[in-house]
Amino acid sequence: MSSRDEANVLWFNELHREDVNLVGGKSSSLGEMTSSMDVPVPYGFATTAHAYRYFMDATGLNDKVNDLLNGMKDYEDSDELRVMCKKIRDLIVGAKMPDDLAENIKKSYAELSEKVGQKDPFVAIRSSATAEDLPDASFAGQQESYLNIKGADDVVNRVQECYSSLFTDRATYYRHKQQFPYEKVALSAAVQMMVFSKASGIMFSVDVANGDDTKITIDGIRGLGEYIVLGKVTPNHFIIDKKTMKIVDKTVVKQTIQLNRISDGGTVEDAVPADLQEKQVLTDDQILELAGYAKKIEEHYGCYMDMEYALDVNTDRLWIVQARPETVWSQHNKEHKNDSGDDNVVAQSDAKVVVRGLPASPGIASGTVHVIDDPKDIDQFKAGEVLVTLMTSPDWVPAMKKAAAIVTNNGGMTCHAAIVSREMQIPCIVGTESRQVAATDALKDGDVVTVDSKNGVVYAGKVESLLKKPATEAPVAGQVVAAETFAPTGTGVMMNLGDPDLADKYSSLPADGIGLMREEFIWTSYIHEHPLYLIDQGHPEKVVDMLADGVSKVARAMAPRPVVLRLSDFKSSEYRNLKGGEDYEPHEPADLLGWRGASRYYDPKYINAFKLELEAVKKVRNEFGLKNLNVMIPFVRKVDEAKKVTEIMRNQGLERGADFKVYMMAEIPSNIILADKFNEYIDGYSIGSNDLTMLLLGCDRNNDTVSGLFDERNLAVKRAIRHLIKAAHKDGKTVSICGQAPSEFPDFTNFLIQSGIDYVSVNPDMVKETKRNVAHFEQRIMLDKATGRGLEDPTDYDWE
Repeated sequence: MSSRDEANVLWFNELHREDVNLVGGKSSSLGEMTSSMDVPVPYGFATTAHAYRYFMDATGLNDKVNDLLNGMKDYEDSDELRVMCKKIRDLIVGAKMPDDLAENIKKSYAELSEKVGQKDPFVAIRSSATAEDLPDASFAGQQESYLNIKGADDVVNRVQECYSSLFTDRATYYRHKQQFPYEKVALSAAVQMMVFSKASGIMFSVDVANGDDTKITIDGIRGLGEYIVLGKVTPNHFIIDKKTMKIVDKTVVKQTIQLNRISDGGTVEDAVPADLQEKQVLTDDQILELAGYAKKIEEHYGCYMDMEYALDVNTDRLWIVQARPETVWSQHNKEHKNDSGDDNVVAQSDAKVVVRGLPASPGIASGTVHVIDDPKDIDQFKAGEVLVTLMTSPDWVPAMKKAAAIVTNNGGMTCHAAIVSREMQIPCIVGTESRQVAATDALKDGDVVTVDSKNGVVYAGKVESLLKKPATEAPVAGQVVAAETFAPTGTGVMMNLGDPDLADKYSSLPADGIGLMREEFIWTSYIHEHPLYLIDQGHPEKVVDMLADGVSKVARAMAPRPVVLRLSDFKSSEYRNLKGGEDYEPHEPADLLGWRGASRYYDPKYINAFKLELEAVKKVRNEFGLKNLNVMIPFVRKVDEAKKVTEIMRNQGLERGADFKVYMMAEIPSNIILADKFNEYIDGYSIGSNDLTMLLLGCDRNNDTVSGLFDERNLAVKRAIRHLIKAAHKDGKTVSICGQAPSEFPDFTNFLIQSGIDYVSVNPDMVKETKRNVAHFEQRIMLDKATGRGLEDPTDYDWE
């Protein structure tokens, strides 16, 4: 064994790319660029894999870690994994580092101070696992990094924390799934001079949006680089042609916030000065300088590269702070044409990814792209095309119903496009703009694509192997085929539905009724005109007749099971898109919190339109005899609004009774806090977990910048739901939920059942699975109670 193999610390200029086993991919790459290339890299040193193994052996941690890992029963159990990993990290951080190793690190830090001419300089300490950054086994990003570290003791402590970060939940689970033994992984810590960035970002030596290796892409933001990784700031995007070394495309996005270092080494979020918010974060000369480094690094390594850079605030100098092989297009860099004769058909191994986003509605479909920016153009959309747009709203439904697939720039898992496409079982990908490139930029009219919405990927061309479905075997003559059965449940499982044309299709599902029928679908698919406009035109009967026709389709298909119709809940911008709407709708800066729901119904400017909705409900119940139809009032801010709306209904001949129920959406914090007061005017609640979560957490679910904070499983939301259930049940009122959460998270359904909810209403594609889940959870509760293990009052449990 050489002296280098036994060293605890090695300087960057002593390291080369082949030293991955010594210091991991990150540290060896920094060393390679320092020792063998003319590329500016902040200087530093790396602790070695030998140092890590020495630490683990000298402290006796190896046996303890192995015992904990071997004792794991189920890596898919997130609670068990979290507890086990925390125990390991606590053991590592709490151990005493061997004195000689600690002294080696302190001495190297002191030497770094002398080399750069600064006393106790600020450094960045980056974890570098020995198995990371390899083209076929990338563990990049699985461990931690620490910035703005100062002082020898703090450096030692952070190196030890780096060691512990080898056992984050994510890293441990990732190694397990990759079948990569813990013993084969070691941890190096790269201790590198800190760059105090006035701008920073990421660049690739290949266009990762489409695999074009003739291009270099550079993304940049102001301030420190964390905000580009977290997605809090949308970066400027630059594309450079490798051959001509000219900038061929620029996307300069307004940036309003930046993360900056403060004097004590911490960070603070600052506003970007107004005069800089819409300016390039890098000059053209700086962009081309970076592109030159990217080209040089790629040529040196012989593969596509993923790099990070920083622009120093004091010297205006550019630094390359990390470089590693790009791991996606490196495996898909050959262009072939399928020999089927169809230029649009490609083999799966050759398929190029052109867009990535959030997988909102599962499925795979292929078709011709049709980009639509304005809903007024949806009449041009043809059946079987792939709808590509910024974001959908209720007035897009006619086009959505015809689409082979839907791809949007914006939105999250609870946006309109996601909810509606899941109900209609149309493949849908949303939020592409937050995943490197917006769909409307990458996809053009006439492009043939394959949309794999299970994985959130759009491929160029028709990928036939993805589209082929396995043939189902026909039953053999005389063979008995078992019928699908579902255990009875105490908790009702209802279904969300908007499109009346789907009622017959879904009526055979084992749902106990329709917990949410969205009236907006009928307006956008059939009526198309603003109700006040129709009144002024002398055709109010059109509203009554067409609403009644659509609602009756659903009530008839589901009878005798109950149907709950949510009365109109358009926002002003959505009403304005109906014919004639411009003359009746205000322009509101935040219409999500504006004139919507109950606040319209009693308003003198709108009350006559609301009465037409009530006439349609009476027609379905009285003329068509469909007494299973009930109604729900949305967005009721104040108790007085509930009183006013129910009085209007009563005056119009719709009074609560044994066979007619009036429910209320619980989607505003006031609905929860004042539930005991609202109880007087309604028969029950349906929790709109999307809006409720948004308003409790103050987080716009359709804003990509903060969408990561939106989580219906947050403890504040759970406590609000438990409080509502208690308050409602006290007065004999029922509680349902019609938001996305039960469709997305089975553990949330378990929480609801434990808390005593009466119904859960889910998307059609989740009815069967939810039915089985509910039965399982209820059986578990009964078993726990029978054995004495159950909670005395499940609703008192502090769900976290």
